[in-house]
Amino acid sequence: MEFQSYISQVGEFGIVEEIRTPLAVVSGLMGAHLNEIVVFESGEKGQVFMVQKNTVTILIFSKEPVVVGTRVTRTNEFLSVPVGNDVFKKMIDPLGTPLISSGGDLSHLEKREIDTRVVGMVGRVKISQPFFTGTALIDMLVPLGKGQKELVIGDRKTGKTSFLLTAMKTQIKSGVKVIYAAIGKKKSDIRRVRAYFEKEGLLDSTVIVATSSYDSPSLIYLTPYSAVSIAEYFRDQGVETLVVLDDLSTHAKFYREISLLANRFPGRESYPGDIFYTHAKLLERAGNYDVNGKEVTLTILPVAELVEGDFSGYIATNLMGITDGHIYFDSNAFYEGRRPAVNVSLSVTRVGKQTQNKLRKSITQEITAFLGTYQKMQNLSHFGAELTDTVKNILATGEVAYKFFEQHYNVVIPINVQIVLFGILWLKFFPDASIEDIEEYRSRLISLYEMEEGKKYIDAFVTDINSFNELLSKISQKKEELIKICLIKIK
Repeated sequence: MEFQSYISQVGEFGIVEEIRTPLAVVSGLMGAHLNEIVVFESGEKGQVFMVQKNTVTILIFSKEPVVVGTRVTRTNEFLSVPVGNDVFKKMIDPLGTPLISSGGDLSHLEKREIDTRVVGMVGRVKISQPFFTGTALIDMLVPLGKGQKELVIGDRKTGKTSFLLTAMKTQIKSGVKVIYAAIGKKKSDIRRVRAYFEKEGLLDSTVIVATSSYDSPSLIYLTPYSAVSIAEYFRDQGVETLVVLDDLSTHAKFYREISLLANRFPGRESYPGDIFYTHAKLLERAGNYDVNGKEVTLTILPVAELVEGDFSGYIATNLMGITDGHIYFDSNAFYEGRRPAVNVSLSVTRVGKQTQNKLRKSITQEITAFLGTYQKMQNLSHFGAELTDTVKNILATGEVAYKFFEQHYNVVIPINVQIVLFGILWLKFFPDASIEDIEEYRSRLISLYEMEEGKKYIDAFVTDINSFNELLSKISQKKEELIKICLIKIK
């Protein structure tokens, strides 16, 4: 029996004095350390959450009740999760136990502690590689960098998860390993995400660390830490990783529940005083690392949910202060039918622009400035026939730009395809193109890019171009050639 084995090694046991599910107050464990694993004689496991003068408070992992008077012993071990290539294609809980739908036994794998020391500045290097999401609006207007921690924020059901699925698919195609943390989600939502990975053939490079809203609050609290620990193992093997934490608003609520049950003093909105530290310590594990002389990135995309677009919420403002920027999914844009429903003017990236080459930086500056002007000109659109030709031209070009940025989440657009197609539309080669027409042109360019010769052609097309004006000049020179590519189906 596991309990008897540990008690013979440690020689110390305590008694459960009080139960506040999922917490147990235990007396007698005088040698207990913070975060140490304990075992109850009834078979359940837990983790030391708080150490007081005469008692310790234990986080119980199981939903099964522990009876007052039960004996509990220390293990001299700390919480760890199985790591290795065998975790891919699996859906596991934060303790590394495979969930029924994915099967398999991971007990033979190497273990890695969940609570590890964050690598300091000496082991890090400047973020210099671009992080492409496959979504044109983000890649061109809110550029990201590998190793960045970028918050994805917005009201529920505004397309945040759809965008993340596109980003994960894009990164997996470039050789990055993905760890998706579903934190206290509905079981149907977890199954839907796994079904998407399976349908797209992405499971070989994906680990899903999942807890549902029916699981113990203790397990839900541990979910993001397990996901990042798995990513750090692969980082140390020289493998680039992406971690998606969906979502930290839910995580904060369950941590608040645990803290209140532990009688910690509540702060703003009843959250504990260390909630900022809790999330900061987690997200600071993202970065660009020097691993044996090689740059290896660990990118984290945390998600936060707003209520009616309220940016002033406690957890939202905390996370915006911790991360390197945020992508804001606007419910108004969503209800207007824009996909993705990203509000570019309220979105921020503090790191991504330093990873752009001269051409991409020039395009970002040009489009951002133009869209600002376009939004101002929209206020004049009700004047109709009285508008000047300049205003009409700006409004027409703005309409084309927004049509270009319309994108289904299942479509991944390579960055060079984005650049070439945007230049074609900007020059009004197809002045009356509908959204459906643009989708067709885009589909043909992507099909061309998936062919070896086509990829060489498009990549060479944008090589050695340093500005948006140079790009437009070259596209004008190759006008007939590019129109032919867009109008003839690729076989």
